[in-house]
Amino acid sequence: MSALKDRLRTDLTTAMKAREELRASTLRMALTAITNAEVAGKAAKELTDDEVVGVLSSEAKRRREAATAYDEGDRPERAERERAEAEVLADYLPTPLTDAEITALVEKAIADTGAAEQGMKAMGRVMGVVTPQTKGRADGGAVAAEVKRQLA
Repeated sequence: MSALKDRLRTDLTTAMKAREELRASTLRMALTAITNAEVAGKAAKELTDDEVVGVLSSEAKRRREAATAYDEGDRPERAERERAEAEVLADYLPTPLTDAEITALVEKAIADTGAAEQGMKAMGRVMGVVTPQTKGRADGGAVAAEVKRQLA
C-alpha cells in the first residue's frame, strides 16, 4: 500500500476523532476517488504514490473549478466550502511550481530537444519531456500555454 494512502487513512481517523467534519468528509472523498481509480479498468491494482498524487490533483482541480462555478452562480457559501476542501487536499500534494520554474523547465526542454528551429511542429516532443517533470505540480494547460508561447 502506498505511504500517501496510509497517511490519508490515518489522518481521516484523526479528523473523525477530533470531529473535524470538513476535513473528514474531504479525506473520505479522496480515499473513495483513490479506490475508484484502483478498481477502474479490467483488473484491480494498487496505486503507487505518484498515481495517488495524480488522483488527488484531479480532485483538487475539480474543487477549484466547482468554486469558480459557484461564484458565477452567486452561491458564495458553496464556493467557500469547495475552496476549503481544495486546501485540505493541497496538504497532500507536492508544492506547486511557480510560473518562473515552469518557464525555466520549458526553456531547458526546448534546448535539449532542439525544438527551437522546428517551431510548433515540435510541441509534442517538448511536452513529452516537460510533462513528467511537472506532473502533479503544475496544471497541464498552463504548461502547454508556456510551450506554445516559447515555440511561437
